[in-house]
Amino acid sequence: MAKEKGIYTGIIEKDENGNYFCGKYLLDYKYTEAGFKVGDEINIKSVIANPSDKSYNQYPEKSRNFFLANKKE
Repeated sequence: MAKEKGIYTGIIEKDENGNYFCGKYLLDYKYTEAGFKVGDEINIKSVIANPSDKSYNQYPEKSRNFFLANKKE
């Protein structure tokens, strides 16, 4: 069995404020809009502290480093 890459695998969702997220992680809005859609399964490779005061309480960690889970790298 192949070892999973990344720190989290899940489905892209969008909350009532228009934020894209996966599990407890906020996803970068522009990056997600450019290449992904709600319902895509992704692997998150790395996260940073969420720099936004607006969404920090809901999502303390953010990722811009993720890819579709079904893509082989």
